[in-house]
Formats: sequence, C-alpha cells, structure tokens
Amino acid sequence: MVNKFIGIGNVGKDPEIRMTQNGQEMASFSIGITESYKDKQGQKQSKTEWVNIVAFGGVVNIIKNYVSKGSKVYIEGSLQTNKYTDKQGIEKYQTKVILQGFGSNLTLLGDNRPSQHQHQSKQDGYQPEPIDDDIPF
Repeated sequence: MVNKFIGIGNVGKDPEIRMTQNGQEMASFSIGITESYKDKQGQKQSKTEWVNIVAFGGVVNIIKNYVSKGSKVYIEGSLQTNKYTDKQGIEKYQTKVILQGFGSNLTLLGDNRPSQHQHQSKQDGYQPEPIDDDIPF
C-alpha cells in the first residue's frame, strides 16, 4: 500500500509554528494548487484546491526561515484524515499532508529560493548515497 501526496503550489498565508504537547516543534500552512483549463465555450478558467500541510522535525527550521505567504513549494508527504466534532455537534473530517520521516520532501521553488535549498526528511540517521553523475547509461 502507498500513501503518498505530491504537489506544487503557493503558500496561502505565513506558516504557523507551534509546539506539540511533547515539546516537538511543528509547522502548519496551506498551499493552493491551481488548475487551468478551457470550458466548453473556449474560455480560460481556473480552479484552486487548498491543501493543508503539517510538518515535524528538521523541515520545520526550513519552513521558519524560508517559507512565507506566496512562496512556491514542491511537497511530498503522506495523507492523514482526522475526525472531529464541531461546536454544533456535527462530525467532520479534515485531511492534511504530513511532512515527517523518510520519504517526505519540501523543495522551495521560484525566484525567492535561497540557493536551491531542499530538505528531505531522514529517518534514524539514514542518508542516501550520493548519486554518481558519471554513470554511462
């Protein structure tokens, strides 16, 4: 089974940084992913989907220092849906993308990126071997 979200979008508002109950730093923000298309009359239309992102671990430092409203980002993470009851007693669901652990990725895109900064989460100190660009195939 694979639980993977991949998307490119613009940050809707400055990330919110907080501490979890166990003292771990976390960041939350949303990205807008806009799709453009032509309708039946040939008119250009666009539709934006908003995706909630929650990040833990080392990537939070990157978000604190480099991500703000309007930043263009590439995100890889896992989907998580939580069920909750609102003030009126109605059960609701919220789906978000989690950036934590191996396989998560945040890459800053666009002109405001500081020297192509990228963060890929690592689990238990694992670091992949560097890629040899001289592979003959």
